[in-house]
Amino acid sequence: MTNEEALQQIQHLIGSRYVPTVKAYISELTGRPRVVGLKDVATREFDTQRIGMTGDDAGIVTAFSFG
Repeated sequence: MTNEEALQQIQHLIGSRYVPTVKAYISELTGRPRVVGLKDVATREFDTQRIGMTGDDAGIVTAFSFG
């Protein structure tokens, strides 16, 4: 699944409140094993299997990143 296809599967989550269980849901939808949550620590190395989430101070998902 390309990044664009993965984003199509998960873009409905933008605007929703982040809960840790959403990481497993994103993995299930996209087949990507690495999902980094809003407060998770991740390395800076490029990983084609990683999806990162960005959120605001209220814990609302605002964007996704890949790599």
